[in-house]
Amino acid sequence: MYAIIETGGKQYQVKEGDVLFVEKLDVEEGGSVTFDKVLLVGADSDVKVGAPYVEGATVTAKALAQGRGKKIIVFKYKPKKGYRRKQGHRQPFTKIQIEKINA
Repeated sequence: MYAIIETGGKQYQVKEGDVLFVEKLDVEEGGSVTFDKVLLVGADSDVKVGAPYVEGATVTAKALAQGRGKKIIVFKYKPKKGYRRKQGHRQPFTKIQIEKINA
């Protein structure tokens, strides 16, 4: 069984046991989180598509870790004007493991 969920403005296709990195969620490590924005639930031949979400469908996950991604450099530059700005950014994330898909 698989599902497509929406979190952090992105959509993810998940199965039970999957480990993925999503935008930072307000949950502590080892805690449980429930996603109710389920767009699609599919089994072998049975597929339920929501409009926009599937009624009563939830996906339960366990938060494994909180962290920040690899640093990227944002560099702004305008030629011949002496304008240079260097800034770094590390995007926060939550590592989750999908435990159960409730259709």
